[in-house]
Amino acid sequence: QVQLVESGGGLVQPGGSLRLSCVASGSILSINAMGWYRQTPGKQRELVARIRGGGSINYADSVKGRFTISRDNAKNTVYLQMNSLKPEDTAVYYCNVDLWEATMLKSYPYWGQGTHVTVSS
Repeated sequence: QVQLVESGGGLVQPGGSLRLSCVASGSILSINAMGWYRQTPGKQRELVARIRGGGSINYADSVKGRFTISRDNAKNTVYLQMNSLKPEDTAVYYCNVDLWEATMLKSYPYWGQGTHVTVSS
């Protein structure tokens, strides 16, 4: 059974910073892409940042220059450093990991439970 556990969300003032973490555990054979998405009420979940197994990265235009995604393959962990936060960054942030679990024939995407980020004064 694969689990993705997120942490690091919370309340922060505009201009502040937060660091999200997501750890994947279970019978994992390999991990491909790792990423972060976010969702606000009434809107579709949107990509924030994604990092592939080879290291290539893409960001949503709205977070470029402010957010940094990174991964630690030894720890099966992906991070999202969020700086210069704005009220419009307020959302539930979800970790998404494309991985190959030991009992499966190929890789599949898995989702974390979500962590709340609120940017407000």
